Amino acid sequence: MSNVDTRTDAVVVGSGPNGLAAAIMLADAGHDVSLLEAADSVGGGVRSAELTLPGFAHDVCSAIHPFGRTSPFFAGHQARLAQAGLRWVDPPVAIGHPLDDGPAVLLERDVDSTAKSLGVDADAYRGLVAPLVGHWAELLPNMLAPFHMPWGPITALRMARFGLQAIVSAKGTVRRFRGERARALFAGAAAHSILPLNERFSAAAGLLMLASAHADGWPFPEGGAGRLSGAMARMLKEAGGRIETGVKVGRMQDLPGHSTALFDVAPRQLAQIAGDRLSGRYRRALLGFRHGPGIFKLDLAIDGAIPWRDPALLRAGTVHLGGTFEEIAQSEADVGAGRVPSRPFVLLAQQSLFDRTRVPDGKNTVWAYCHVPNGSVVDMSEPILTQIERFAPGFRDTILASHVSTPADLERYNPNYVGGDISGGRFDLRQLFTRPAIRWNPYSTPDPGIFICSSSTPPGAGVHGMCGYHAAKSALRRLR
Repeated sequence: MSNVDTRTDAVVVGSGPNGLAAAIMLADAGHDVSLLEAADSVGGGVRSAELTLPGFAHDVCSAIHPFGRTSPFFAGHQARLAQAGLRWVDPPVAIGHPLDDGPAVLLERDVDSTAKSLGVDADAYRGLVAPLVGHWAELLPNMLAPFHMPWGPITALRMARFGLQAIVSAKGTVRRFRGERARALFAGAAAHSILPLNERFSAAAGLLMLASAHADGWPFPEGGAGRLSGAMARMLKEAGGRIETGVKVGRMQDLPGHSTALFDVAPRQLAQIAGDRLSGRYRRALLGFRHGPGIFKLDLAIDGAIPWRDPALLRAGTVHLGGTFEEIAQSEADVGAGRVPSRPFVLLAQQSLFDRTRVPDGKNTVWAYCHVPNGSVVDMSEPILTQIERFAPGFRDTILASHVSTPADLERYNPNYVGGDISGGRFDLRQLFTRPAIRWNPYSTPDPGIFICSSSTPPGAGVHGMCGYHAAKSALRRLR
């Protein structure tokens, strides 16, 4: 139970990037705000720890932040974050994608340079990605928002064009490509949707991931992901907000007196906490909310760098391991059908190559995970290592220590990750604009004093703070 005795304007439960963003918005507006977190430190999925050996800083969950500088919330607070100690690291290449034959595909910041490396698909790639990158600052606020009609006819037309491209499957999108390289690059980006690549809307993630990589790279915080959460916490305190850690909220009575409460929690958690204050159709929607596949994560401490067959991959912050479009599509189809893939698609980050504050001299960290059925208990360590070794012969010999995070481990670490689902719920057409229920304002609830601000609301997963941003705007209207 909270130790706060005085009444507060707003209480925020959960300190992931969305909860922190909501609390900062409310405090900046002059309201008295209390942020409550069950864990011993703030951050939710944006924390760092020495998971393997002393002196090796690993990102516990989120590591690379495509929207960390460009989302409307973060873009407006970069100066304050810098004052609070945040420093961004920019790897030379955002994405690397090795193939069994030929050089790896590298996504450079420049669209034209990347397009030229794709050979026969240069024009097709340029035509797909360049319009998004060229109007990124205009389009992104509309992409990272609940369903609405964009202001201005030109923006509306551009968003409509994006919508028509996004609503199709990744398999449908790659039909415009003739070569293996462009198809593989798009497959790796689209697999961030954690949907089968023949399912509608799986193309949306591919478009967003590629465009964000060209528009601002895929940066990450110097010293570990937890530095971003720490900087946001300092921002909140400087704005007058209070933070209490180690406070578990199981029911509304555990909260201090308040006018408005915002919850950075999973829908089923909100149903449990709110009890009979949320009933009927809305409560049934919360309890019936569908969670997607989980992840199995492997953190490694290694001696030296990964011995990639193509050394150009040492320029990439993120490496997608899965080979061809067909192979990645098979892996994601297996997961979607509830099967454990024998050759999983692996997302790997090698942050310490570009941030030496994270490791001892001559050493490195490796952050890698694959998708698995929700709640899977299968140990995927060997399949992940096999995929890395496939493109980096001799990699196993560099391993000094490892740390495994199963779906159950991730849910214990953060109860929002139900069954290892780090996306806050399956992100398909059925739950695209109805997260977590069918409501004109998805952050509001039937109780005017209760709001939800987790990634189970639009725009969904990712470190962008926009779920908290939009929920706080809704709460501010209520507080006025």
